[in-house]
Amino acid sequence: MFELLFKKVTENISVTEDEFEFCKTLFLPKKLRKRQYLLQEGDVCKYTAFVEKGILRTYTVDEKATEHILQFSLEGWWMADLYSFLTNEPSLYNMEALEDCELLLITKPSWDILLEKIPAFERYFRILIQNNLIATQRRLMGSMTETAEEKYIKLMKSFPDCVQRVPQHMIASYLGITRETLSRIRGLMAGRK
Repeated sequence: MFELLFKKVTENISVTEDEFEFCKTLFLPKKLRKRQYLLQEGDVCKYTAFVEKGILRTYTVDEKATEHILQFSLEGWWMADLYSFLTNEPSLYNMEALEDCELLLITKPSWDILLEKIPAFERYFRILIQNNLIATQRRLMGSMTETAEEKYIKLMKSFPDCVQRVPQHMIASYLGITRETLSRIRGLMAGRK
């Protein structure tokens, strides 16, 4: 464990072996079974999680009991309800394992220590948050301007592994389309091959 975290961190910043060894002491390894929750709506998000193995989803359920998937988090990704994590307010989201998962969790106090003791990590998380903001803005614009087929094609090109590992009804929810629309798109695309 920690190899993938080291790889992802060093793609963005330089850290010494001693700094990374200190970093490792601040994380709590956690295994989740498929369908187990990391966070449930109404609870405070106590951890930011790094996904070492597996895939999770972040979603909410509206008053009509319809699920709305905000994101999937695969190996090498971080996940948290950042608002809840930073403010200690209850979360609006559920975070559930779609496969058996291995995670590295860091609490807010440990995160603060990491940023204070190793300033390069402040830069690392700033880069992650910037990239997340850009991706969120692009996804929001795409949801307003792209057709259902364009959204699906973009998802397939950007995250082919996700499309293979996540149930199709969840892909439809993530894209903001019905299962039937996704099925029709997949059928049309298969017919073009």
